[in-house]
Amino acid sequence: MEAAKGIRELDPRKCSEIIEEIVRMEKKLFPKHESLARNFHEELQKKNSGLLYMKFGEEEEEVVGYVMFSWISSLCASITKLAVKENYRRRGFGEALLSAAIQKCRTRRIQRVCLHVDPTRTPAVRLYQKLGFQVDELVKSYYSSDRNAFRMYIDFNDEN
Repeated sequence: MEAAKGIRELDPRKCSEIIEEIVRMEKKLFPKHESLARNFHEELQKKNSGLLYMKFGEEEEEVVGYVMFSWISSLCASITKLAVKENYRRRGFGEALLSAAIQKCRTRRIQRVCLHVDPTRTPAVRLYQKLGFQVDELVKSYYSSDRNAFRMYIDFNDEN
């Protein structure tokens, strides 16, 4: 996949300009109560979390998307954020980022990856299903009193 070439793992000690670019994306793409922008640096310092980002363009100069994930336990991981700038959507970047994050989790022998998604975000739900995620349940008022979420998961066994 062409999009996968620009994916990099963030090293929070060396990438302050990348972090600032991601924080700007976070503020623009997510409602304030869903944004991690205010505590992004703290999230990145956690030992059980990771962030992959993608640069794209002539000289790969622009961060076009990112995915954050964490290891909840030795067997379970969670995708906490997946974001792609609006003008880069529907070009395979989200799929490449999510696939790379899943692969990162699998190298840690994770057996289940889970995430939450607003059911009205149909393209996101379709992407997750395309990569093998299944709806576990509808979580009422997950994002706010009038916004629910699907809890989705993908399980792996030794043959996958």
